Amino acid sequence: MPKRSIQTYLNKKLIYLLAVAFLTSSFLAGVSIGAVSVPIMDLLNILAKEILHLPIEQTNEMYTNIVMNIRLPRVILAGLVGASLAISGAAFQGLLRNPLADPYTLGVSSGASLGAVIVLFFSFSMPIIGSFTLPVFSVSFSFATIFAVLFFARKIDRSMKVESIILTGIIFSSFLGAFISLMIALTGNELRQIIGWLLGSVSMRGWSYITIILPFFFVGVLVLMLNAKELNALSFGEDKAQHLGVNVKRRKLTILTAGALLTGAAVAVSGTIGFVGLVVPHFIRQLCGPDHKHLLPLSLLSGGGFLIFADLVSRTIIAPTELPIGVITALIGAPVFAAILMKNRTGRRR
Repeated sequence: MPKRSIQTYLNKKLIYLLAVAFLTSSFLAGVSIGAVSVPIMDLLNILAKEILHLPIEQTNEMYTNIVMNIRLPRVILAGLVGASLAISGAAFQGLLRNPLADPYTLGVSSGASLGAVIVLFFSFSMPIIGSFTLPVFSVSFSFATIFAVLFFARKIDRSMKVESIILTGIIFSSFLGAFISLMIALTGNELRQIIGWLLGSVSMRGWSYITIILPFFFVGVLVLMLNAKELNALSFGEDKAQHLGVNVKRRKLTILTAGALLTGAAVAVSGTIGFVGLVVPHFIRQLCGPDHKHLLPLSLLSGGGFLIFADLVSRTIIAPTELPIGVITALIGAPVFAAILMKNRTGRRR
């Protein structure tokens, strides 16, 4: 193996180790730290007994209740949401060849948010699904939005070029955002609940919300991973990808649908959380390059760790008051993204 190939392999291996270490440390800190701190050894014993069913003789009952019923589901949900948004952002940026692309560029977030706000505004619950009315409506509206965007983009431009998709997504996002603003303006007692949901949170969701997002997460991630090579080709332009034998329209539709699936499910269980899909893929791309075979899984790991860390900050920085997680991601993400954008612009001028 050439010297440069060995060095590249070792660098990639180190980046994967760092990503796994970041996710693991964020996970342990997220479950351990809080109003009542759970010592790491007690935490490991509880996880070994409750999850792995190892014959641990004695664990603290109070710590067990806190970990298993409150913190562990919250941390797992934050990890799944962060991973979903980050891998979707990486896929959208590669597909649209636009550094500003993220899971919200195509209006998917606005569609999912509108579905949730409708449920909160009218305070209704559907038979059978009951308390799951909110996430079901959010996911349904996210799919309706992405298919509407693709339908109108195709009407405008049958070749469905990137520019047409982005402009159509912006139009739909603005249009749906106007409906959300209208409902907020007309809302009375539910205003605080709606605003809180729109700012994003994984607080008090429980294990039931994890079961909601998991099927969408596995399907969406699998589809994107299987299309990593096609994303590499599409990132060089649709014409070059076509010459390389990629069915551009089919792959574009597949990737957009998988991204919408992941984003819609994430918004359904956590509300609107921005900047994860923008900042994390940018940071990982700086470390490992544009190869989506590495960019996608590394974004997945780092996005999960990032949102777990942001959630930990949101509930501890001014405890006992808890900040919306969307506020923390914006405070962390906006300056980082601005710095990346300025660096890219400076590099182009030289």
